[in-house]
Amino acid sequence: MATEYGQGYGSGLGFPERGPASGFPERGSRRHRLPAGLRAPFEGRSWREFGYVLLGLPISVLLFVYAVTMVSLGAGLLVTFLGIPVLAAALAGCRGFGAMERARARALLHLEVADPEPLRMRRSGFMAWMGAVLKSGTSWRSLLYAVLHFPWAVFSFVVAVNVWAYGWVLLTYPLWFWVFPVWAGQDGVQLYGDETHHIYLDNPFEITVTALVGLLFTLATPWIVRALTMVDRLLVHGLLGPSRLATRVVELESDRGVVVDTAAADLRRIERDLHDGAQARLVALAMDLGLAKEKLAEDPQAAARMVDEAHGEVKTALQELRDLARGIHPAVLTDRGLDAALSAVASRCAVPVEVQVDLEERPVPAIEGIAYFTVSELLQNISKHSRATWAAVDVWRVENRLMLQVVDNGVGGAAVSGGSGLTGLAERLDAVDGILVVDSPAGGPTRITAELPWRTV
Repeated sequence: MATEYGQGYGSGLGFPERGPASGFPERGSRRHRLPAGLRAPFEGRSWREFGYVLLGLPISVLLFVYAVTMVSLGAGLLVTFLGIPVLAAALAGCRGFGAMERARARALLHLEVADPEPLRMRRSGFMAWMGAVLKSGTSWRSLLYAVLHFPWAVFSFVVAVNVWAYGWVLLTYPLWFWVFPVWAGQDGVQLYGDETHHIYLDNPFEITVTALVGLLFTLATPWIVRALTMVDRLLVHGLLGPSRLATRVVELESDRGVVVDTAAADLRRIERDLHDGAQARLVALAMDLGLAKEKLAEDPQAAARMVDEAHGEVKTALQELRDLARGIHPAVLTDRGLDAALSAVASRCAVPVEVQVDLEERPVPAIEGIAYFTVSELLQNISKHSRATWAAVDVWRVENRLMLQVVDNGVGGAAVSGGSGLTGLAERLDAVDGILVVDSPAGGPTRITAELPWRTV
């Protein structure tokens, strides 16, 4: 594997991409002169979130009434066979409302929630469908969402509408306070009143203070609404998205595919190296020895030279086989562990490498082999691409994680981009719940950290 240095820096450091969803400003985006607190009432995001809260009340009323009515009807009819299909229909309807709520959150909150796992039916038919709906955890989580979201929708609607209305009404009070003396027969908005005393907001100072209070409400409204929608985000993500178990199953299936592809690629590489290297050299060696055997009686000196050349070819073939075996799983790793194996790899690197391994015990052979392979590939990249004059390898353990860090003072610019060696390395680590983080600004230095699960025998 090889990593191209100096290209695509920043596209794959293991951190979120820049953009609206990540919280980082986009490259080349316009910088606002006003701070976020002043421009928030006029931003599209604030109005989308406010619209989400306004739509939430009627939708939650409809969903709550449907869920409670259908489930109550189904529960009441459970003494007969009719209760089961009614209850299944109730859960199916809640699943449909859940899909609508995910779409609404995606459109107004820009919340990307994956669809939950589909119904698993072993056979076709209405009875199989009912059983799948009733046994699906997604159906019951959708029903729970319908019940829990209603009181929250009422609360968030009341809070959002009141703070929004009071804010704009008080802010614009200097524009419409004249309505009271002209049409209502009083000096302004009554702040306090009893049988003997009445306090109106009617002089310039009180009008100005009222407008300032309204300004504070108006500026705070987007943040209050945003805090309310955070609860909606949690409800949608937690109850209407895929379960943790289903997500983990998908991850494991993906990791299994990566492991299979990686193993197949390794087998192809070994076969290619054997076919193009040692095997071809051994075939040529057999031919040379055959010719030497024929010339042994006619020209002993020529035969001796050919045998001597064949001896050199044998040494070269043996060295190639040793290198190939060392790339798969070196004997020193099995016998003496990571410290000795990484020191041997560092000694073959094109630049001086300092190796420090701080481990009191050895991990399982699988994790140890992946750690060795990771450091070997990173040091190979340093030799080929970094133009560094110094590198360091540090290995240590933090609780139940094995940490690897490779640093060099080269030109930098390494990136986990499509098609690069670091991409394959990151996929190999991800297959065992590992992480690869690259910090390689243009001009260097490069710091690559790998994290693997720690498991002992």
